[in-house]
Amino acid sequence: MSKEIKVALLAIVAIAALVIGCNFLRGSNVLSSDRSYFATYPKVDGLNVGAQVVLNGIKVGQVKNMELLPDKGNAVRVALELQKGIVVGDSTTASLGGTLLGSKGITLTLGADSKKYVGGEEIRTVTPSSIADAFQAKALPVLDTVGATLANINGFLNKDAQTNIQGTLLGARGSAEALQKLIVANQANVNTITRNLAAMSTALNTTTKKLDKIAVNFSQLSDSLKTAPVGPALRRLNATLADAQTTVKSLNTALNDQNGTMGKFLHDSTLYTGLNTTIGTVNTLMADVNANPKRYVHFSVFGGGGDKKKTEVETKTTKPNGTTVETEKKTTVK
Repeated sequence: MSKEIKVALLAIVAIAALVIGCNFLRGSNVLSSDRSYFATYPKVDGLNVGAQVVLNGIKVGQVKNMELLPDKGNAVRVALELQKGIVVGDSTTASLGGTLLGSKGITLTLGADSKKYVGGEEIRTVTPSSIADAFQAKALPVLDTVGATLANINGFLNKDAQTNIQGTLLGARGSAEALQKLIVANQANVNTITRNLAAMSTALNTTTKKLDKIAVNFSQLSDSLKTAPVGPALRRLNATLADAQTTVKSLNTALNDQNGTMGKFLHDSTLYTGLNTTIGTVNTLMADVNANPKRYVHFSVFGGGGDKKKTEVETKTTKPNGTTVETEKKTTVK
């Protein structure tokens, strides 16, 4: 075989490989046994060559080609390449749908076919409202509302509003400057407060050390009390309290007993009456002594004598029982 034939065969193989590779990159396999069908849509926004053809959620083919039809109102004729095992017919529909991201695909819906297609036929098409279309339809009024709101805000922020906002900002700036000046003016006080806090912290540290010592002393005291003979001391204290209780009980019994000395002293009114009578007599005697002192006391500076007078004083005494009265006479020389 000559070199020219070899070069020609190599060029043919290269061209064939190039064609097959380009078709493969475009989503079409020229060596496959898939069947091609057609579907016509008014518009195919977002649909690209190589897009998936789905049946019951499973990819069964892809978009092979798209062609514009000027004689049919610029409709788009889409060539669908389906796997050989997929059987479609006159009741099959190819709906064009999309996703929220904007990409679109074709979904096949099978029915009770009266005629089976073998390839090259036109499949009926439908263009249902997809989720993306519904979302877009709902989003457009919202966007219009947002635009109107922004326009109202822009109208509100007129020159007067901008002037007020600027005045507010200037007021805030002035307040900040006044606060800074106040801080600078009271810097000495702030420093004094800081030093006082430092001194207080030092004092607290010293107090903490003393509290630690006190805690240690309490701990030692607790240990001492723990080891001290508290039990015998408490028993002796209980015995002392019992004796004191017995003594108080005996005293109470003696006071309540009207036949005893203490009982008679508390319950018998004879002693009380006698004491009142004696006090009355003493008061009378003291009054008479104050009124007539010479009757009871006589003395002479020169020892001279004159006529001495004898005075008799009669004293009445009432006994404690209040019944017997005795008369005592005393003679006083004057």
